[in-house]
Amino acid sequence: MTEENPQHGAAKVENEGALVRFLRATEIDARLLGMIAALILIWVGFHVYGQIVNGYGAFLTPRNLWNLSVQTASIGVMATGMVLVIVTRHIDLSVGSILGFTAMAMAIIQVWILPQFLGLGHPMIWIITVILGLIIGTAIGAFHGYLVAYLSIPAFIVTLGGLLVWRGAAFLLARGETISPVDATFKYLGGGPYGSIGATGSWVVGLLGCIAAIVMIFTGRAQRKRFRFPLRPVWVEVFLGIVSCGGIIAFVLLVNSYPWPKGIVKQYVKANNIETPVSEIFISHGFAIPVLILIAVGVAMTFLTTRTRFGRYVFAIGGNPEAANLAGINTRWVTVKIFALMGMLCALSAVISSARLNSATNNLGTLDELYVIAAAVIGGTSFAGGIGTIYGAILGALVMQSLQTGMVLIGFDAAIQQIVVGTVLVVAVWIDTVYRRRAK
Repeated sequence: MTEENPQHGAAKVENEGALVRFLRATEIDARLLGMIAALILIWVGFHVYGQIVNGYGAFLTPRNLWNLSVQTASIGVMATGMVLVIVTRHIDLSVGSILGFTAMAMAIIQVWILPQFLGLGHPMIWIITVILGLIIGTAIGAFHGYLVAYLSIPAFIVTLGGLLVWRGAAFLLARGETISPVDATFKYLGGGPYGSIGATGSWVVGLLGCIAAIVMIFTGRAQRKRFRFPLRPVWVEVFLGIVSCGGIIAFVLLVNSYPWPKGIVKQYVKANNIETPVSEIFISHGFAIPVLILIAVGVAMTFLTTRTRFGRYVFAIGGNPEAANLAGINTRWVTVKIFALMGMLCALSAVISSARLNSATNNLGTLDELYVIAAAVIGGTSFAGGIGTIYGAILGALVMQSLQTGMVLIGFDAAIQQIVVGTVLVVAVWIDTVYRRRAK
């Protein structure tokens, strides 16, 4: 029996490339870097294509990137919930229909019902509407989860039926009518000049984000020391802090560089009796409220999946459902919770989508389920179960929305857009299969 030479491993490490050693030291997911590289390639590609074909590159502009962040919010919020669904080896095809139904229900509540009791424009209308919408979405999701967990109906069938049922229910709810406009305060939740926090508020959010990133790095290092885990080199911690804060500051500069349209500035000047000429006034949008909602959901869902017992149960079920059941985990009840959470996030996306449109229509959320599933899969969530990240899903949503926005800007019709989305979804699943095969 031969003994392994202890110097062989060291020599092997020394012979590794600089990139491999860097990734090992920083513990950065290689797939994450690949997604970021693909995203940059998409952005630059669409911009250059616009410059060559149309004579003007419209993608890499503050206006388009700001709108892109707002458009990503709705899909991104639902994608964070889809991660948990797919991790546990299920699927939810009804998310778009739940969004449409809850959006229609909230529109009826705030336009037809509440003004009769509270009066038109009452400050509590939008709060009550959002709360009831979240309750409705959660109840629908919990019902789906009950059918899957306790009646043993496959999630594919349950949610496929939900896709049809809730889309039809949305039509019957308002007899196919478009309900508009929504409450004046409610519509700010969809973004726009008045649905943003401005330059000062954005810098405050950016500062808090930098502080949070630094605190997370320090607490993470302290946790490693406490449990005697290997520590990352100090230069790695400094590097991650600089990159995190640099990215946050760059995002703040971007959203603050997009000004209000001159027409809205003119209205603002007139309403506030400002004597300064409109041409000399620059009012930044700053962070849009939907983007802040997405960030808050991303942080909350990351904490839920990585720092709570529920999150550990979810990944345990996804890794091996039988073993999780034998270990004493109530897999049925956890499944109900997952689908209930998915329904609540659909309702939150309905708030963003209907507020952005300032109306609720019967076809709101159509085909969103495809974009949500694609975002989760592109973000690294495996259909085999047990693998997935929240930040990956949000980045996947940004990739999908970038593709859609870019194709619209360069003039691709809807048919080509659908072909591209379908192709990307298939390729993402294929890449996941290859990745898992090589990881074994």
